[in-house]
Amino acid sequence: MGYSLSTIWYERQRFLPAILAVAFSAVLITVQGGLVLGLISMMSLPVDRATADLWVGFPGVRSVDLGRPIPERWVVRVASHPEVERVEPAVVGFALWTRPGANAQETVSEVCTIVGSRLDANSLAAAEAVRTDPDLLAKLSVLGAVAVDESELGRLGISGVGDVVEIFGNRFRVVGLVKGYKSLGGPYVFCSFDTARLAMGYRTDEVTYFVARTTTPAAAAAVAERMASYPQLTAITSADFSLRSRMHWLFTTKAGITVGFTALLGLLVGGVVTSQTLYAATAASQREFSTLRAMGIPRWRLKASVVLQSFWVGLFGILVAAPIVVLMAEAAGAMGTAVRLHPLILAASATITMLMSLGSGLAALRSFQNVDPAHNLR
Repeated sequence: MGYSLSTIWYERQRFLPAILAVAFSAVLITVQGGLVLGLISMMSLPVDRATADLWVGFPGVRSVDLGRPIPERWVVRVASHPEVERVEPAVVGFALWTRPGANAQETVSEVCTIVGSRLDANSLAAAEAVRTDPDLLAKLSVLGAVAVDESELGRLGISGVGDVVEIFGNRFRVVGLVKGYKSLGGPYVFCSFDTARLAMGYRTDEVTYFVARTTTPAAAAAVAERMASYPQLTAITSADFSLRSRMHWLFTTKAGITVGFTALLGLLVGGVVTSQTLYAATAASQREFSTLRAMGIPRWRLKASVVLQSFWVGLFGILVAAPIVVLMAEAAGAMGTAVRLHPLILAASATITMLMSLGSGLAALRSFQNVDPAHNLR
């Protein structure tokens, strides 16, 4: 270990390209993974920021924003379970947001995601930013009043509170702004349950979901299992519904393939540069290795020192990459894009990077073909 570290230190100019290549790979893998995780997490915000334990909707619903109307009278199928403490309806789905264009004859449309719920501080489906703001709750209680995320004003083509728009032919007024609800798909539009039904064109007896609070999270799973007997409904816990929504968007938008390809490219570049650097360093040290062989040092120990060098190169590369990843995540957040540095993402990136570095060290062992004590006599 001491010999490997000493070699890297005294030959640091030779090993620096390998360390930077490893750091480049680690940064690329971590940022790409965190970026995708941050983006797809936007699609499950209506579930993640609600307080419900159980969501019940149309059979086979794949994502929270892809629900279909179901009869409101079916609420008794949820409320009848003894573990259910409270149940209420919610309306969530895509709608068409229309605003005036550059001239009076022109209109511009944008797909939005309606999130309608009961308006009180204990609402199960209301977004956290809505249910914790009494003033906003009061404003949204008026039929036709909506609130949007302040970062989505440009996409929605409005200047702020007070603007009037149309959704499916009905006029709505923006009465408030929230923070932290940027969407990858259509911008979120928060409103009351009745306003949401008007915006979505639902009948007065239709809802998208029943959301329920149960005695314990485990009870929610038990209720969901029992409700499988109703073929007209799908019951799923909040955690599972959040994951299902994210996975749907991850694979539907091909984001996973894109990230995987980009990460693979980074691994290939880092692996080739690291392998070639270690190979060149080993080849340049053949005289020293030949001397050590003449002194009786086994060949396997010399090879182990090269692999150990690749370990240190990988470790130093990860240490160099760490502050860069944090800075890039902060920069992305300042620009309105979420990069979630989840522990699993960090652990996977470090593991993959280290394996790549060790693999490069093993590939560099081919330079030992010419290591022989007689080399110094030539």
